Amino acid sequence: MAVIEERSHSTPAVIAAFLANLGIAAMKFVGFGFTGSGAMLAEAVHSVADTGNEGLLLLGGHRARREADLIHPFGYGRERYFWAFVVSVLLFTLGGAFSILDGIEKLRNLHAIESVGWAVGVLAGAVVLEAISFRTAIRASRAVKSPAIGWWRFIRTAKTPELPVVLLEDLAALIGLSIALVAVIVADMTGDARYDAIGSLAIGGLLVVVAFVLAVEMRSLLIGESASPSVQQRIIDAMEGAAHVSRVIHLRTEHLGPEQLLVAAKLEFTGDLSTRELADVVNGVEVAVRSEVPEARVIYLEPDVLREP
Repeated sequence: MAVIEERSHSTPAVIAAFLANLGIAAMKFVGFGFTGSGAMLAEAVHSVADTGNEGLLLLGGHRARREADLIHPFGYGRERYFWAFVVSVLLFTLGGAFSILDGIEKLRNLHAIESVGWAVGVLAGAVVLEAISFRTAIRASRAVKSPAIGWWRFIRTAKTPELPVVLLEDLAALIGLSIALVAVIVADMTGDARYDAIGSLAIGGLLVVVAFVLAVEMRSLLIGESASPSVQQRIIDAMEGAAHVSRVIHLRTEHLGPEQLLVAAKLEFTGDLSTRELADVVNGVEVAVRSEVPEARVIYLEPDVLREP
């Protein structure tokens, strides 16, 4: 049930992040126009990338709702994983790589920061908007995150890609804004524009790390991840609790999408059952599994006998 709930909570978080980043990007470009700050430009490009990323997440959610067809008989649920992976690539290139290259260019051609008051005001306003977006993402995640697991484990194990992406993007944005603010202030106080360039490099490095983490997680989901151990145990309990089921010989699961789980199992049945009776028992097992784990949309069960090695 938790996986299905994640989607309903993730959409408001993505929309909030999209609107916040759109406003922040506009503010930062205005600030860059007045200051010429490399760190400010890096942050502006970062916000543009984040805005596009949220748009891609929404696109992926929309495309994933398409019905299964002959070419994709299990549906399009993994579209959300694909677009989340694209987000990590864009965050690396448009965000991280651009910021690093801009920082290197600024070090080679130092440019004094102008209108520092504009820079501080824009960055402070961006912090407020980003904090609102981050708070929305945290609230949405807490609604589906088990209190027994920490935030890092939630990011590593969540099957819905939107919440981890928005959480990491917003966290990186807040840290990046802090770096840019410190870089601008120190560069102005010391009269040394190298601090501004260093700030751009630091922001770029931060975004590269976040992009790498997201890419690793989305790659794992794209390849195909099994259900969590607790969900697998619930499936086994539901199967073995059904009438005429002696034991589960082995179980395989794979997420076809955040809300679609493929379940395949070999079961040993009790008694001498006719073909019709066995079919009825199998149907009963499927009903029991779906009652316990609603995301188990596709179930394949094979009767078998446990063979000793």
